[in-house]
Amino acid sequence: MVRLAMAAAAALALAALGAGPAGAQALPSNSDLQVVRIDPDAVAPGGQTVVHAFVANDGPATTASPFTLEVEVPAGFTLLPPTFPAGCTTTPLLVSCTFGPGLAQGRTATALVPVEAGASVPPGTVTQGHVRVISADDRHPGNNTTPFTLRVS
Repeated sequence: MVRLAMAAAAALALAALGAGPAGAQALPSNSDLQVVRIDPDAVAPGGQTVVHAFVANDGPATTASPFTLEVEVPAGFTLLPPTFPAGCTTTPLLVSCTFGPGLAQGRTATALVPVEAGASVPPGTVTQGHVRVISADDRHPGNNTTPFTLRVS
């Protein structure tokens, strides 16, 4: 009985410090995830290029929760598998890649997403897609989305 009471007291103390049982979610951290704009290379009609979805943690804390990078392309373009990292969810116009917690201040994460221009998209077309990060940790949502330019040459 004494051991059970001691174990319960220890579990309560750990929970109060944020070190709860395995599988418990941590409280969100004080992180600032920022999407950095990187325009992909120009592509010919029917050709392929790669979108670099790039996010940086401006801190001050390491992320305590998973975060998701989403890449959205406009009509006339198609997102293709395989993506990096493996396991991203891909539809024709939207891809979502989830990263685990633990992105430290000053560190970055990248998803590489192949994109195909439709064969009927005329040369000279300039349009925009978007990259966004979604995170329970992020305290500054103003820098969570950025456009990228798709150019058909």
